[in-house]
Amino acid sequence: MEIEIGKVIHYYNHIGVAVLALEESLKLGDKIHIAGHSTDFVQRVTSMEVEHHTVLWVKPGDKMALKVIQPVHEHDIVYRVVEEELEPIG
Repeated sequence: MEIEIGKVIHYYNHIGVAVLALEESLKLGDKIHIAGHSTDFVQRVTSMEVEHHTVLWVKPGDKMALKVIQPVHEHDIVYRVVEEELEPIG
């Protein structure tokens, strides 16, 4: 399951960093899916910054910088991938 949490508002190509405007919280280690017209990949959040300070989590309304594994574009949508635990059958 995926929950829309924000969008890309800027991308620094030379350093591979996206700036996101968030509507939901996000924490280090979360899995995210970034999708757009020509963008579609999943990655773990391994590094986040707010105002050039490394943070472990961000809250709704924050603008944050995120190291990304592929190029992104303004207006790409960011989703948090909710990993459901499988229940044993039987």
